[in-house]
Amino acid sequence: MGVKVSVVVPVSEPGADDDAFDECVRSLLEQSMPSGEYEVIFADDGSGDGTRERLDAVAAVRPNVRVLHLERTGSPARGRNVGLAVAQGEYVYLLGQRDRLERVALEMMYRMAVETDADVLIGRVVRGDEPPPKVFGHNRERANVLGDRLLALPTAHKLFRRAFLDSREIRFPEIEPQLSEQAFVLEAYLTAKVIAVLADQVCCHIGPPSGDPVDPAAYAAGIAAVLDVVDAHSDPGEQRDRLYAHWFGNGVLRMLGGRPLLSAPPARRAAMFGRLRELTRERFPAGLDGLLPVHLRARAVLVRTGDLGRLVALSEASRGNSVRAELRDLRWEDDVLVMDLAVEIVDARGTPVTFRAHGDRLLWTPPLPGIDLPPALADVTDAVSRARMEVYIRHGDNGLIFFLPVSGEVCRATEGDRVRIWAVGRARLDVATAALGRPLRPGEWEVHVRMHSGAQHARTRVAGHRGAQLSCVGVVAGRSRKLVIPCWSEQRELSVCVEPRSFTESIVLVSPGATVTHREGSVFVVLPVPYVPPSGGPPAELVLRQVGNRGRAITVPALVEPGVPGRFPGQLVAKVPVSRLPGEGHLVRGLWTPRLRVDGQEAELRFLLELGRAGRARVLAGAEPGAPDGRPSGLTRLLARVPGGRHVARVGRAIQQRYLPSPPE
Repeated sequence: MGVKVSVVVPVSEPGADDDAFDECVRSLLEQSMPSGEYEVIFADDGSGDGTRERLDAVAAVRPNVRVLHLERTGSPARGRNVGLAVAQGEYVYLLGQRDRLERVALEMMYRMAVETDADVLIGRVVRGDEPPPKVFGHNRERANVLGDRLLALPTAHKLFRRAFLDSREIRFPEIEPQLSEQAFVLEAYLTAKVIAVLADQVCCHIGPPSGDPVDPAAYAAGIAAVLDVVDAHSDPGEQRDRLYAHWFGNGVLRMLGGRPLLSAPPARRAAMFGRLRELTRERFPAGLDGLLPVHLRARAVLVRTGDLGRLVALSEASRGNSVRAELRDLRWEDDVLVMDLAVEIVDARGTPVTFRAHGDRLLWTPPLPGIDLPPALADVTDAVSRARMEVYIRHGDNGLIFFLPVSGEVCRATEGDRVRIWAVGRARLDVATAALGRPLRPGEWEVHVRMHSGAQHARTRVAGHRGAQLSCVGVVAGRSRKLVIPCWSEQRELSVCVEPRSFTESIVLVSPGATVTHREGSVFVVLPVPYVPPSGGPPAELVLRQVGNRGRAITVPALVEPGVPGRFPGQLVAKVPVSRLPGEGHLVRGLWTPRLRVDGQEAELRFLLELGRAGRARVLAGAEPGAPDGRPSGLTRLLARVPGGRHVARVGRAIQQRYLPSPPE
């Protein structure tokens, strides 16, 4: 049997220490498809960092690996085109040097491509912590470019029938690299007879972008080349207008707002604005503005009038919008974790974003005074009618993301001539089916929420509101009967751990919920225990070490008390003697780091214990919920004054940065 799939990878000086490139190569060599049925073509762009020799060494022992040594061009387009020209596979997959494939990717994609007779097969991709496009909600044997929003997947990470590409002479144009990919994919989209989508299997993990600065002239020329593809393969009318509006919004206006605009040096900013304004006058008529999201319509008005200063001011005024997400209840219903949520988009001051009532219509008001959109462009009534809340989970280690089913409603309240919009709903997490009908992998899954208001969208981690007492009880769920535990970060952000590695880890996960009580000259440290096995759990000890005094430590036995499975957690109780005078074997004034010792192994717990002047102890479990960004918590300020405490604070900040909510576009 001949080669089923050729994988083409353009390579340009990844460096000897590039772990992402090593993972890319490893993922290609370890495919489940038999090695005789696929080939890997590395097109090396004149690398001078030892990459050529490394790849030649791989090819020498792998018959299905070829290395093409090309002259240096600085663009991946030539490498891709040469790779396509020599490929022997029935299908071709395009991969970047910092991307990696799941082990079963080629086998699963090829199987579905043959079954559906697809010219283009889109396998599910994962990019950082971005939620997946809706097109990956389920498999599609016949996908529509506009109806299924395939334009949200513009990169070349797809399986293409080689005969289809050759017959249409589809190749990568020598333009700005990102836009070269988009032009190639767009031409394939518009000329393919069948486009299929494999949604229920993650196929490719896309690496981070290069971060190289974009040349304004090359970028504008690249957008023009993409529009030429639109003109060549569509007729005048609604489809062409929607395609043009997509590239006007995503290719032009997003470059002239938010981070791309504000982070650019003034000279580059002015050059980009000038080039894209000229392109707007030449290729994007004003009639397209109504097809854009409303916040991009305001940018379009300022681009057309040439007002760069107000465009920058608009981006500044729009910064800081975020989602306020309140977890109102968390409970188990049989083996399903149920979360009751309320979400709303707010501005940088925490004020709800509202709309202006205009008869029976709702109008968006730009955050920068003086931008007067005509009612037809400011009207968001139809968009608000589609407002919604989405909840998804993200694996903390590998970045896999899955949406959860949500039921609920969008609420409105009229305050004068302003209308406030928020959503309430109930998300259900069934660990047996949450991964597109399959069980969730073991590990810690973060819970995120995204709100679409009609004017913008934003996302954040789900957190418990101030003062909420939320259960962290675990259950043994799913067909495989895995232990599942809701748990909290130091910032009271919600995760769900599937199959903790040990009894100790299950307690560590929920340890921010620790409490203390005082009785008869002792402090009783109480930790929740999500699930107590029928055996009662192994013997445990609590170890306390004083911050700044490495020699002072206390070890006390801990008693595990069972709870009610599925309803109430158990608890681990340790009695610690207290004294106001220095000495061994008891708690004295200062800051203490706790660890749990089980079977001779210690694990650090996610809180600190402070004993004050009056002999009163308290738990310090990280930043207060709702604290403004940038304001040090009481714990951080305290650690700054304690010997050895700055290291603890740095560790805490590193943990916190992992959970910061992502800003809206």
